[in-house]
Amino acid sequence: MKDRTSLTLSGTVSRRTLMMGATAGMAVLAMPRVLRAQEKPTLVTSIRSLSNPYHAVWKTGAEAYAKWAGLEHVTLVSEGNSEKGIADIKAMLAKTGGNMVLNSDPNDTPDARPIVEACAKAGAYVVTQWNKPGDLHPKDFNPNYVSHIEFDGIESGKTIAEILFKTIGGKGGIVALGGLISTTAAIERKKGLDAALAANPDIKLLDFQVANWKSTEAFDLMGNLLTRFGDDIKGIWAANDDMGSGALEALRAENLAGKVPIVGVDGIKTAVDAVRTGEFACTVTSDPFWQGGMGLAIGYNAKIGKFDPVKEPPEHREFYGKAVLISHDNVEEYYKTNVDAKPEIDWNDLWGRVTGAIRT
Repeated sequence: MKDRTSLTLSGTVSRRTLMMGATAGMAVLAMPRVLRAQEKPTLVTSIRSLSNPYHAVWKTGAEAYAKWAGLEHVTLVSEGNSEKGIADIKAMLAKTGGNMVLNSDPNDTPDARPIVEACAKAGAYVVTQWNKPGDLHPKDFNPNYVSHIEFDGIESGKTIAEILFKTIGGKGGIVALGGLISTTAAIERKKGLDAALAANPDIKLLDFQVANWKSTEAFDLMGNLLTRFGDDIKGIWAANDDMGSGALEALRAENLAGKVPIVGVDGIKTAVDAVRTGEFACTVTSDPFWQGGMGLAIGYNAKIGKFDPVKEPPEHREFYGKAVLISHDNVEEYYKTNVDAKPEIDWNDLWGRVTGAIRT
């Protein structure tokens, strides 16, 4: 079972999730011309969009690991298009002759299966994160499907909701902004919100709108919600920080920033700054810098035989990673140790942030 204490207030557990190199990663690397018989594998990252600060930091983590390991690295972006995401991965498998390690955040939950199947067929090694169907398991594609990594979305969604409720005094109306509803993270975080609402009958959910993880959509939706509900909105729950940031801009346009608290997930720099100023009540980070690098490290170590995936315990094949809560109580320490400081990740510590096997 998952360790329920993994949402810790310690700002030193998660290395810099952030942020400082995000803008430097806005251009997607061109695919290299790799010979079929290459000796060293190519490291490949597949993510949704570099316009999302979370995935931009993910890319910087992947590049940091590739530099440390002395390997070539390629970033693929789907831009929210599942067909493109899968096609680009298959093109890289063809270019490398399967001599590659893939760390993938599938655009949509069903995408994980064709990605894994293509990698296994080509002999590549793959780690997936966040999104996969419940009936798809690494053990079904040994040894090529090395691991699947998630962060407990139910716990995160519930935790930020409880902090929001406490911030507004335990009663009143809130609005909620959900992510791409077919993704695991969005579904689980909404379940966490629902659980918190059920336990707090004095909190009223005025409306739940899907903003598809995007700040621009959240900005537009929040403007409409402010028009509809006005002063009845006492707080805003957002399934990720990018949407929360869009909502914050809408509040600023109405001179409401800091008066209507926001909560989110991801720990992007904009949200951490907003926690410092009191515009966000909290955020939760899964450390995308670690995700970007460690997903590749796990896959690469399996490929070169440092460990045999088949012999690893269940909590190394499908596991929850450690998340960190950033609130008013610890934001300054977190900022000092995770934003101002350089990332210091031990890339050899493959399982150091495992909190338990994913519940089934």
